[in-house]
Amino acid sequence: MLPARHRLRASADFASAVRGPGGRCGGPLVVVHATRADSREQQPARVGFVVSKAVGGAVVRNRTKRRLRHLVADRLTLVPDGTDLVVRALPATAAATGAELGAELDRLLPVAVRRAAARSRA
Repeated sequence: MLPARHRLRASADFASAVRGPGGRCGGPLVVVHATRADSREQQPARVGFVVSKAVGGAVVRNRTKRRLRHLVADRLTLVPDGTDLVVRALPATAAATGAELGAELDRLLPVAVRRAAARSRA
């Protein structure tokens, strides 16, 4: 479970992470959006999840969110302070194993964070 201080909650925060000047990296299972704000540099990284109805019914969507939350919580040390992440699940996520999701996150998180850091310096 993600601690409360590491959760994105407001829709404006989700919108700024997804549409703002940051990094985005996608694969067949998930898309990771990252943005860094200099004003939030001393605050912990925050993560939000988007799982649409295309993934499945309510039970499948909630199970997918729980799996993603668990996997991202284990990888939170890879995300620098002041970074907002949004992990968007694609329909194939529902059928993926935990190992596949973990490998996908291991591959995508560093790339999205690096792109967000480069765009915040520019």
